[in-house]
Amino acid sequence: MQPGIPLVKDLVFVGGGHTHALVLRKWGMRPVPGVRLTLINPGPTAPYTGMLPGHIAGHYDRDALDIDLVRLARFAGARVILGAVDLIDPVARRVSVPGRPPIAYDLLSIDIGITSEMAGLRGFAEHGVPAKPLAGFADRWAGFCMRDGPARIAVIGGGVAGVELALACAHRLRQLGRKADLALIDRGAVLDRATPRAKARLMSAMAAAGISLFENAAPAEVTDDAVILQDGRTVPADLAIGAAGAVPHPWLAGCGMAMVGGYMAVDDQLRSTSHPDIYGAGDCVHLTQAPRPKAGVFAVRAAPVLAWNLRADLIGAQRRAFRPQRDFLKLVSLGGKAALAEKAGLVLSGPAMWRWKDRIDQRFMDKFRTLPAMARPAAPRGSAKGVAEAMSRPAPCGGCGAKLGSGALTGILGGQPGDDAAVVQVGRAQQVLSTDHLRAFAEDPVLVARATAIHAMGDIWAMGALPQVALANVILPQMVPRMQGPWLDEVMTAARDILAAEGVEIVGGHSSMGSELTIGFTVAGVLNRAPITLAGAKPGDALILSRGLGTGVVLAAEMRGLARGAEVAATWAQMATAQTGAAAILSQAAHAMTDVTGFGLAGHLGNICAASGTGATIDLDALPLLQGALRLSTAGIRSTLFDQNRAALAGRMQAPDTPLADLVFDPQTAGGFLAAVPAGQADHLVAELRADGWDAACIGAVTSPDHGLIFRNPP
Repeated sequence: MQPGIPLVKDLVFVGGGHTHALVLRKWGMRPVPGVRLTLINPGPTAPYTGMLPGHIAGHYDRDALDIDLVRLARFAGARVILGAVDLIDPVARRVSVPGRPPIAYDLLSIDIGITSEMAGLRGFAEHGVPAKPLAGFADRWAGFCMRDGPARIAVIGGGVAGVELALACAHRLRQLGRKADLALIDRGAVLDRATPRAKARLMSAMAAAGISLFENAAPAEVTDDAVILQDGRTVPADLAIGAAGAVPHPWLAGCGMAMVGGYMAVDDQLRSTSHPDIYGAGDCVHLTQAPRPKAGVFAVRAAPVLAWNLRADLIGAQRRAFRPQRDFLKLVSLGGKAALAEKAGLVLSGPAMWRWKDRIDQRFMDKFRTLPAMARPAAPRGSAKGVAEAMSRPAPCGGCGAKLGSGALTGILGGQPGDDAAVVQVGRAQQVLSTDHLRAFAEDPVLVARATAIHAMGDIWAMGALPQVALANVILPQMVPRMQGPWLDEVMTAARDILAAEGVEIVGGHSSMGSELTIGFTVAGVLNRAPITLAGAKPGDALILSRGLGTGVVLAAEMRGLARGAEVAATWAQMATAQTGAAAILSQAAHAMTDVTGFGLAGHLGNICAASGTGATIDLDALPLLQGALRLSTAGIRSTLFDQNRAALAGRMQAPDTPLADLVFDPQTAGGFLAAVPAGQADHLVAELRADGWDAACIGAVTSPDHGLIFRNPP
């Protein structure tokens, strides 16, 4: 999203296939101003098919073949929605992802690949694993390789893909020193579509690897230890891999676009033949003007044309035609570091062919491993002194990393730490009031709304109250009027779902437009007990933290393209998970409690100690951490608010100068609860929290005030 330019169009990508990945890279280098780009994909990464056999054989680790879609989307300025599409309405121009409001589009592009799920084979869903989608297969294979003892594998499907996987499995198990029985099963002839020369060499490689062939043998059922054939024979198998007859995803055929055999029909410009505002590429489409077999080379070659045509539609330019080549180079891994190359009847094989294949694959992946560095905007001519220096710093963080530091609030608060929320006596009832708002930490309004609603309820929960009603305050970025309704609907539906699940009703609010997305909530709750304040901690109390630290450093790294997609996804998931269960457990016994937010663990602990007249000791090794938090802190990544949080406690605490210790100053968004509880109840409370699904830990103890704040490594 380009600041200062009103949004006028929504472009949505469904699927993170190879074509879309390349288009995202092009978009990042040359975006179309005024367009919001959205990428929807089930997970934060997309495996590169060309390197999968090498990964199965043990030549590449998992990271080597994963395209990090979260990082790529940040480079492209796109929002990421981690979810699986189950329906597209081409009339209403809406995309459905379970668990969130419909996603509107002006232009849509689909690149979801195909699947090897064998729905018609009895028992396969329970006991087998499809080779596609690749991510699930790679995960299942990793677990299988960790086992001990003999291995029995059956690959169902005798095409080139099945042969390649069988050879890769055989090589890996041989390297692991495990005795392996491998079988290749096909209802027809193995490699029936390969050229005679290529088939001869591949058959020789399988014979050398000891792979048994079952030709003209249709499978009837998969059990937990065998594949049963229709002729009654049984093929022992601890792992049954489906590599036969990859088919389109079934949901796509029910979306109302023109289809050919379950594949979306596209013209020579890659547009749906029935809906010209929908584009498609990769294995999920049928090229009506020039039908071709399913192969990754066509997905890669289609990327420049798709990128051009999407831009052309958005700016009103002339589209181009995609003309796929008739023949293409086929490179097939042979298990070890050898490969077969075939084109136009010429067949070569050996280690040199594997090195050639490896260079091609690595060159493709390098496009996403090292994204081009984009020039920072220069200060306008005639700017005041200090503008250029300020613009050279990292962009300010979103979430709690964008808040004012405690130093700026000292005068406002009279130098005293305030409780998390205000307690108001209304007749005989006590109400608790709090307000919070967040500058968007991601491009997805739904994710920001969910996290903000949970963040805003944190202060109510921390005092032992139950939230009841909320007012919303939403600032949308500049956009044309027709886009405002769908945007606001995404925000309010997401917030309403989160709040309603906690018994909270949105009773009103205010909306406006500004330079960027900002969402806030004022929450009122009812207090049916004495409030849990900051002032109740006692020396000897144990300190419990209910969930992992690190949202600030992960979000800061994501903004700079330095976090891994899986790390970001885990952080987003924690931030979007309500904490009423953790609050209910801790409030049973807490003498003092607060939610850990902008001031970081150290700042909020300092507030408890100041209000209670105590000190505290924290064992750093006991801290629960988010995935990637320590790695990124070790790399020197810091949130915008970090320096102010550390400076606010200068002279009041002792802490080693280490990446782990730095995480106690990391500002948290929708962070966990920090509770001072009787020491004798700490183990039970932590066990109860963990049983309820929280990554909780006892992290230290409350001490006498003369000890101050001590953050220590274990002896």
